[in-house]
Amino acid sequence: MSVFTKRVRGFRLVDLIGVGLLVVLILGVYLAKTMAGRERAQIATVERQIAAEKARIRLLQAEVAHLEQPGRLERLAATFLKMEMVPANREATADQLIDLARAGPAPKAEHPSPVAAMVAQADHVPGVPPPPPAEAAPVRVAQAATLAPAPATPPGAAR
Repeated sequence: MSVFTKRVRGFRLVDLIGVGLLVVLILGVYLAKTMAGRERAQIATVERQIAAEKARIRLLQAEVAHLEQPGRLERLAATFLKMEMVPANREATADQLIDLARAGPAPKAEHPSPVAAMVAQADHVPGVPPPPPAEAAPVRVAQAATLAPAPATPPGAAR
């Protein structure tokens, strides 16, 4: 008896094996398609994240360009650091550069950076504006009433 002629419950064994392989093949294609769809969705999600990050990078670059505007920096330096434009008579010419190089570097400041000044608890931190005076933010009557503690009732008093 051959595999091609053997019958099981009225069906040839070869037919049953073929149907079984066909079912396995259909399930395999279905699973592959499902996994490919899931990966396609993940790829789309990552591409949306990349597009959002690119938009954020463009926004941050625009913000940096705004913050680095020379006119803005000049106003901030004049307002908070009390810096002024260098007068023309204070600028060095090409002939004076050699003399300046021989003179050596200028003496260093007491606190070279704002962080060092904060660590040393200096009175004035370079680059940081002083806090506003206390009278600049007066307390309003409504705020004072909410900040005041409620009067305590004596024990045993009726409410």
